[in-house]
Amino acid sequence: MIWHPYTILKGQPDPLKLVRAKGEFLYDEKGNSYIDAVSSWWISIHGHNHPYIIEKVKESLSNLDHVLLAGYTHVNAERLAEKLIEFTNHDFKAVFYSDNGSCAIDIAIKMATQYFQNRGEVKKQNILHFSHCYHGDTIGAMSVAGKSTFNAAFQNLLFSSPEFTSPDCHNCPLGKKSFSCKEECLAPLEEYLAANSDTTAAIIIEPLIQGAEGMKIYKKEILSKLRNLCDKYNVLLILDEIFTGFGRTAKNFAYEHASIKPDFITIAKGLTGGVMPLAATLISEKIYEGFYSEDANKAFYHGHTMTGNPSACAAGLASLELYEREDRLNDVIHLEAELKARMSLLKQKHGDRMIKDRTLGAVCAFELEGKSDYLNPISKKIKAYSLERGVMIRPLGNTVYVAPSYTISQSSLDKTFEVVDGIIVNC
Repeated sequence: MIWHPYTILKGQPDPLKLVRAKGEFLYDEKGNSYIDAVSSWWISIHGHNHPYIIEKVKESLSNLDHVLLAGYTHVNAERLAEKLIEFTNHDFKAVFYSDNGSCAIDIAIKMATQYFQNRGEVKKQNILHFSHCYHGDTIGAMSVAGKSTFNAAFQNLLFSSPEFTSPDCHNCPLGKKSFSCKEECLAPLEEYLAANSDTTAAIIIEPLIQGAEGMKIYKKEILSKLRNLCDKYNVLLILDEIFTGFGRTAKNFAYEHASIKPDFITIAKGLTGGVMPLAATLISEKIYEGFYSEDANKAFYHGHTMTGNPSACAAGLASLELYEREDRLNDVIHLEAELKARMSLLKQKHGDRMIKDRTLGAVCAFELEGKSDYLNPISKKIKAYSLERGVMIRPLGNTVYVAPSYTISQSSLDKTFEVVDGIIVNC
């Protein structure tokens, strides 16, 4: 028996059994097709089963299945690291591989705290986080997230992490409008840093879009202000680009909107186009230099059995080649315009039924009336309504969102938004 993630065990419908996928489509055992309007947790940026990535994975498997990456190396891991550093405009010095986003977050947290230990600043241990953030489900990743359904049962296991109200430009916690906003929502954070910089190691945030907690979008100036605060108070900036990376916000990475350089970014999801599990933490030169020593006590003692798996790295390389060769960023720019136009039409038609509608890159979202909570029972109704009509939409409570592959066809967008229209009316 499979214990499915994020799933109530009793009284639920049987899971939909899928047997194949192609492009934006999933197919069940009865031959029914479904448009994957959420790109299977935001990963299949090229659509499912792209033949070029599959070909490169097969080629890799015929040569090397796996080798430990401690004291050994292989060409796929080396080439992908080189490509990622080049792809991020050499903003980073090194790539530390893992196999999922939560672990990539834990690596950044551990490196940030050890960086200051290596420098003799042993009091700098606190990681600051924001209230509506989600970074994964390991103990470390949950510790730097706002309390939610995802971590409520484990609060006694988590390490202490000071929390600050999330920026949210479509539901400003201070009631500000964009034209009058001066990033005042960060004032409590700045006050805290002024008094506690000697014990603060890093700030972590999802750049521009806080995904799993409701697709909350904020402006790029927040990132600029965070970078300035980190520089002023000798604090490191960790950006969780697991969702936003590889074009999702209409830039290769969300931090590029603000023209800043973080100390760490974490990446996963779109890294392999959804074909293989792979994640990485990218580290700035400053952090790398903090560990560059012959002193064994300054080494970073962390690793995963499947770190840098050759076939996963081959998938990552192939995905990046496709991204550049087929100009995925241009696809996202066009998709963003499509999503904005379709959301505008829905807003004209349904008015107040769509609350806080917003679009950025290849993501659009809005709330339906009711409590903004992941456990809002309306989500079950929305999922069922959508699947019955051949579209996979997985709402976040009463937050309805579309985050498709960048290559989704016009006809599939038409059908998806027909279903979204029906959700507004019927759910």
